[in-house]
Amino acid sequence: MKAIQISHSQELSIIDIDEPQQPAPDEVLLRLQYVGFCGSDINTFMGRNAMALNPVIPGHEVGAVIEAVGSQVPEGLKPGMVVTCNPYTNCGKCASCRNGRVNACQHNETLGVQRNGAMRERILLPWEKVIPAGLLTPRTCALVEPMSVGFHAVSRAQVTDIDVVLVIGCGMVGMGAIVRSALRGATVVAADIDDDKLALARQMGASYTINTLSEDVHQRLLEMTSGFGPDVVIEAVGSVPTYQMAVNEVSFTGRVVCIGYAKSEVSFQTKFFVQKELDIRGSRNAMPQDFRAVIHYLERGTCPVDQLITKVVKPEQALQTMQWWSQNPGKVFRILVDFN
Repeated sequence: MKAIQISHSQELSIIDIDEPQQPAPDEVLLRLQYVGFCGSDINTFMGRNAMALNPVIPGHEVGAVIEAVGSQVPEGLKPGMVVTCNPYTNCGKCASCRNGRVNACQHNETLGVQRNGAMRERILLPWEKVIPAGLLTPRTCALVEPMSVGFHAVSRAQVTDIDVVLVIGCGMVGMGAIVRSALRGATVVAADIDDDKLALARQMGASYTINTLSEDVHQRLLEMTSGFGPDVVIEAVGSVPTYQMAVNEVSFTGRVVCIGYAKSEVSFQTKFFVQKELDIRGSRNAMPQDFRAVIHYLERGTCPVDQLITKVVKPEQALQTMQWWSQNPGKVFRILVDFN
């Protein structure tokens, strides 16, 4: 069967791999319909993802249909159902797993990164990792995983309706954080360098926007918050300036949640950690309840799904598309590969 493989920097090809066997008793066979390319995939393609296998079949943002189930799979999963998947593994033995935070498993292997992923026609997965998608189409399902990462960051921040939340970065993960914060009743400020993304952030629930290239971020935030600064800052970019912005701009006794990976060391004024008595928290992947919450949100039909999907391409167009993305990094929300 057909699969997409990234073998070296700037090298992507269509390969032929063996068809999966019939599912084991605890497995589900999925027929992939749409699989999203994400930030980790473009970093792998650019040779900047040290965590990825080489070569690797990318892909962990899944919209699929169940084709067959094993004998021990619960009745809630049946052939013909539209599903997505939880692409993370958890060992059950490390400190994170022992504490019930399986999303941050020390030995996690994400589909398409530390193990071969879903950019293929069919895949076998443990039934526990298969998530029924309710009323969603397979195309929309491919947006669930990245949005769930943003939803999880909002849970880590313990956002409430009295908070002002600054989300730095309006990519797919940042959009998830904007949506979830707004759903919780918070006042959301979206910050990015792209006016088109900021306009979409308003549609997704942001009350205010800041273009960090053309506006005075500090002054705008003081104006919006009566001089206090935002109660919560969610960093969804992963750069030195945005990490520093998060710590500098958050209010006294505020919460900073970090999603993005900075590619180099970051220097901080550590006096702010103490003087402001900050809570600084990491946020990794997502929990099952975050996936369910995203599906529930998308089922409402209020999300501008078409504006979040930049391109839909066939596998044969993947190389050209990734080359284009590498030259236009700021213009992409999600690229879906159509395996129909």
